[in-house]
Amino acid sequence: MTATHAPDSRYAWTRLMVTLLAMTIGSSAMYVVSVVLPAVQAEFGVARADASMPYTAMMIGFGLGGIWMGRLADRHGVMRPLLIGAAGLAGGFVVAGASGGIGTFSLWHGLLLGFFGSSATFAPLVADTSLWFVRRRGIAVAICASGNYVAGAVWPPIVQHFVETQGWRATYTGLGLFCAVTLPLLALLMRPRPPAAQQAPAATRLGAVPSNRPFGLSLNQAQVLLCIAGTACCVAMAMPQVHIVAYCSDLGFGAARGAEMLSLMLACGIVSRLVSGVICDRIGGLRTLLLGSFLQGVALLLFLPFDGLVSLYVISALFGLFQGGIVPSYAIIVREHFPPAEAGARVGTVIMFTLFGMALGGWMSGKVFDLTGSYEAAFVNGIAWNLLNLSIAVFLLRRTLRQPPALPPRAAAA
Repeated sequence: MTATHAPDSRYAWTRLMVTLLAMTIGSSAMYVVSVVLPAVQAEFGVARADASMPYTAMMIGFGLGGIWMGRLADRHGVMRPLLIGAAGLAGGFVVAGASGGIGTFSLWHGLLLGFFGSSATFAPLVADTSLWFVRRRGIAVAICASGNYVAGAVWPPIVQHFVETQGWRATYTGLGLFCAVTLPLLALLMRPRPPAAQQAPAATRLGAVPSNRPFGLSLNQAQVLLCIAGTACCVAMAMPQVHIVAYCSDLGFGAARGAEMLSLMLACGIVSRLVSGVICDRIGGLRTLLLGSFLQGVALLLFLPFDGLVSLYVISALFGLFQGGIVPSYAIIVREHFPPAEAGARVGTVIMFTLFGMALGGWMSGKVFDLTGSYEAAFVNGIAWNLLNLSIAVFLLRRTLRQPPALPPRAAAA
């Protein structure tokens, strides 16, 4: 290992910029499908629910593929998953653009664009970034994870322009060719393996040492708790993100106002991820999760008494500022407490459960609304799930404070 490839080196920061670009390109499929939904629905002559199937299929494939891609990155480095992801996205866009019906269109989104495509450009990249930094790990992971939000800001207007001028099929073909050219080149720039995967881990500035007994629990017990926490926080997170537009429509403000609040929420989420990264470097991943979970709960509580137009804009901004750093904190927790050689698979697993939480939360909030005729009970349901996440974070932190210093994985294995 050369000095240039040391943690926190100039190479590590250059690699981070390449990672950010790769994630921005690779996350395109998550947002493109929403833009083309009206055109696809009109051409295939299907109901809105059927036209939404490609997005659902892609998110399921995205979550499941993240685990496999993470394991692949643990064994061979992140370049190989990125090359597979490039092929999945390129082929997926092209064949989806040639689909003859909503069934095949959904299949290609779930299999190629989701499982073999976008999944390679999130969890493996987040885990890889966490292995390249020690002193600035929090902000580095935050910058990396922001690529997903940047994609949400960049791709929809670009795709909408080409859908209007060239049609959605030609747009998909163009996206496939773009991914085929750009992502392999970026993957080749990320050939070196992370230094943390090549040497025994050292204690962080906050005293956390990766071990085979994270939080004094077995690896699987700790993993299960993080997965439950990830599901719970994202069930709560999904309530405003998925239903704010419908909520504003029910209040008489109109869907356009709700869309503006959603955009404001996501924009503040980018700021939140970066600020949370700085905070994480000072207090660690677990405390950052605890802080974010507490503040997210406060924002959800504010939705109950305040339903005026101005107050909803303010609370939407606060919600974005409070929740943006929660999901990246799981990658930091895994890196601080689990063996680094397993970072990709374990981060991918937790990320899959956060996606499951978003899907469950969006559906559950709608179901609660259908049963009660009001979003008030749906907000209360989100708060209850947030309390579950908060209680797990408190439990893990208390065990961390009580347990004796952990042995690193190699020493423990010896």
